[in-house]
Amino acid sequence: MLENYLPILIFILVGIFVGIAAVGLGFVLGPHKPDTEKTSPYECGFEAFEDTRMKFDVRYYLVAILFIIFDLEIAFLFPWAVALDSIGMAGFWAMMIFLGILVVGFIYEWKKGALEWE
Repeated sequence: MLENYLPILIFILVGIFVGIAAVGLGFVLGPHKPDTEKTSPYECGFEAFEDTRMKFDVRYYLVAILFIIFDLEIAFLFPWAVALDSIGMAGFWAMMIFLGILVVGFIYEWKKGALEWE
């Protein structure tokens, strides 16, 4: 029974070894020249000028959510395009309805000014 799991155990051990070896080589062979720019905290594209509990503009989160929505749209389009021959016209019109809903949402966000940045 346990001999069935031996290839999985070997695969896990080799994976752990390769990961540790890559990180170790990075530490050993990588340049060690820290300066103020490299060691400074980086968050959201601007310098930290207040404490960590400051409030961000809602538009930052809105743009991030819109990016995720339209990124997922593309993730749905690739398998649909590959399987279009087998799903027929019903699948085609289902995707057109899906894209229509997303376009209506995009136009709504555009008209509300969510994509404007000051």
